[in-house]
Amino acid sequence: MPTKTPARAPKVAARSRASKPASRPAAKAPARSRKAAAPAPAAVAGTKQSQLIALLRSAPGATLPQMTELTGWQPHTVRGTISGVLRKKLGLSVACEASESGVRVYRIVGA
Repeated sequence: MPTKTPARAPKVAARSRASKPASRPAAKAPARSRKAAAPAPAAVAGTKQSQLIALLRSAPGATLPQMTELTGWQPHTVRGTISGVLRKKLGLSVACEASESGVRVYRIVGA
């Protein structure tokens, strides 16, 4: 049984630009002001985020189980906070090192 091919619509002649009525001249875009780079937002005192930062600034650093116990968050939330908030938004340098026992230790370095 042969299939039917859909009929094509007739082509419409394209209008040339010359036949288009003249329009108003394009308005200039407003000048962009150059703002100084905004300083990184600070963590509010007494929040879980500020407690996490204080723990990571300690000399021995912190392991993932320590951070989840402190905040009550799931491990993926702690890792996401380290990556998204601490590193990207606050601009902190967070290092992750494996200890002799194989447990990862996180700490804020250089600040």
